[in-house]
Amino acid sequence: MAKMNADRETLRELADEGNEAALDRLADLVDEADDVEELSELLDEGSMRAGFLLTRRAIATGDLRALQRIADAGYDEAGNELNRLLKTPADAAHRAPRT
Repeated sequence: MAKMNADRETLRELADEGNEAALDRLADLVDEADDVEELSELLDEGSMRAGFLLTRRAIATGDLRALQRIADAGYDEAGNELNRLLKTPADAAHRAPRT
């Protein structure tokens, strides 16, 4: 079987026709290309995969505003992560245990 290499344009066309697998693959390619702006556009179009990828990036950098925007765009896990980060004291890792 020949290896299929779908380009972004083809994936975009398939995604526009409602193919969710193509939308997920497109999000992965956009993430690999480090194109956060296009990932955000995919999230706005309803791509939960883009939401996951953007959430992962925001957690890695501690970007609370990005997590809020992602949650507002419909990816609930970003809101959960935002709440988790807000409930974790900033200096918790540096505090000595109380005796």
